[in-house]
Amino acid sequence: MSRFKILVIFFFTVVTITDLFGIAETFSRQLPDKVSQHDTLTDNQVLYNGRIWRNFYSAVHGDQFLFSKEFLPGSLSISGKMFPNIYLKYDIFKDEILTPVNPGGILQVNKEMVDSFTVFFQNKTYRFIKIQDDSLTGSKTYFNVLYKGKTALFHWYRKKIEKLADEGMYDKFYLISRIYFVRDNIMYPVFGKNDLMKVLIKDKEMIKNYIKKNKLRISEKEPESFIPVIRFYDSIGK
Repeated sequence: MSRFKILVIFFFTVVTITDLFGIAETFSRQLPDKVSQHDTLTDNQVLYNGRIWRNFYSAVHGDQFLFSKEFLPGSLSISGKMFPNIYLKYDIFKDEILTPVNPGGILQVNKEMVDSFTVFFQNKTYRFIKIQDDSLTGSKTYFNVLYKGKTALFHWYRKKIEKLADEGMYDKFYLISRIYFVRDNIMYPVFGKNDLMKVLIKDKEMIKNYIKKNKLRISEKEPESFIPVIRFYDSIGK
């Protein structure tokens, strides 16, 4: 190959690479800061070990996300590596975490690698951990940690689709949730005070007196209302 041809090939190679970087930089400038902020980090390959997300349920009324269909500020732990100050959406229909990527795409994070994540919504931080919820299938899902001491309190969310639920014409997403009291790695669903008392039967009278004395009201509609009772239970050394 002649020296002239080699120089020509080299020139166009350099120009092409330069153009590609220019295009990438242009895309980065066009995206909001919240989308592009972590794309410049070379060590984020672990974060991008997922697949491009596509919405197959756009015809269903409502949305499949927890709290908001918009990306929310938060953090993500993947295989022990923490990614702070990123934006996330939690798809509670598929139980998957989504994050924006350049240029203008949405990535479904590799669930097998996720340890935990947080989202910040309406002046409150929600922390989720991934744990096994089915000893038979070994499947794992995300739980919001409401309290963690000697025992724990988790909140589980999911959305399902009800057929023709909107005006009898359109499918519609609806939310379901469960509260779980955790002791000795066993999860007990609790829907109110009576369910909790059944689990804490040995100390039932002591706990009932504590609730009465402090005029506490426990309700599934307010999951945090369980926390003072569980914290008291932990304090008595059980």
